Amino acid sequence: MSEAMTRARLVPMRPRDPGEPGRVASSLELFFDLVFVVAVSVAASQLHHALSEQHVGSGLLSFAMVFFAIWWAWMNFTWFATSFATDDWLYRLLTIVQMSGVLVLAAGIERVFTEKDFRVVVLAYVVMRVAMIAQWLRASRSAGESRRATLLYAGGIAFVQVLWLVFLVLPESIQLAAWVVFVVVEISVPVVAERRGTTPWHPHHITERYSLFTLILLGESLLASANAIIEAVHDHEALGPLISLSVLTLVVTAALWWIYFWPPHHTAITSFGRSLRYGYVHYFVFAAAGAFSAGIEVEIDVITHHTELSEIAASYTVTVPIAIFVLGIWWIALRDNADRVVNLVVPLGAVLVLLDPLIPVPFALTAVFMALVVATLVVRPPVSQE
Repeated sequence: MSEAMTRARLVPMRPRDPGEPGRVASSLELFFDLVFVVAVSVAASQLHHALSEQHVGSGLLSFAMVFFAIWWAWMNFTWFATSFATDDWLYRLLTIVQMSGVLVLAAGIERVFTEKDFRVVVLAYVVMRVAMIAQWLRASRSAGESRRATLLYAGGIAFVQVLWLVFLVLPESIQLAAWVVFVVVEISVPVVAERRGTTPWHPHHITERYSLFTLILLGESLLASANAIIEAVHDHEALGPLISLSVLTLVVTAALWWIYFWPPHHTAITSFGRSLRYGYVHYFVFAAAGAFSAGIEVEIDVITHHTELSEIAASYTVTVPIAIFVLGIWWIALRDNADRVVNLVVPLGAVLVLLDPLIPVPFALTAVFMALVVATLVVRPPVSQE
């Protein structure tokens, strides 16, 4: 058989071996993540503008709703890929279709924040999910014992997409309540499918994928740090505070990276229940990381007098996301690998971060507390690795 014919042939989508040695993220998965960089960046930017314009409540709500679509689409693809990825031409094509949906979704995020117009976001989301339905149906043909689960995934996702289309014609007064209900139905699909059938997952591969997405989100914070330096170059009057903010942002971002990657994450998904907790709590971890970068931009606006938001309120836009990020990782991955000292210091450090807005120096206590947490992790390695 010629090489061209081999490339054109479809590969049966059989369940992947969860113990496959050397399983790492593929180039397609890394390519897939790139479009989410765009979506996360747009969402964080819109949150920044909403907070700076003192539309705190509506901004946070819009961010939470939009980020759910980003996170859930990414997570569903990731768990499917760890179970059934084949890397043939059809699998690649359907993945690229999902990528196109993410880019369109990103284009519609601004209208959600400014006009509460969800049409572009919802339609783009449905495009992504329809492509995912096709993937599950294809997998069902060669899934063996996992066939029932794959069909439940496909049917469940299809049902929820009908609900999201209905969402577009609902009165604005009940859209929020409907969104909550539909989200509960959406996140229930894997629970139902996996309890009535099972799909395999590769613990090292899946946690590597989460780690890579975390790096993307932390990269947004580094960009905010660089923006502080750029603003300092153009605003000599605020040079000192902006440079200080940039340095403190780098310190805290590095601390968040250190905390996230301290425990061996693959031990956190040894059962179905633990994998659900790991996956779902990451919504808050990822959203907090995205909101952190927006908070840094708000702090820049305060320093350069581009917002009327108070300094205390601006500080909370930074400290609250940090606390949520740290507490989330501590709960799902760190605490089971930590001794008593670490399990006291990490959550305590996260709570103490919330004291930062009470002092006149923006962000200073946060950096100190995070540095102390990291110092504790350095001298007390994970229990499972001792």
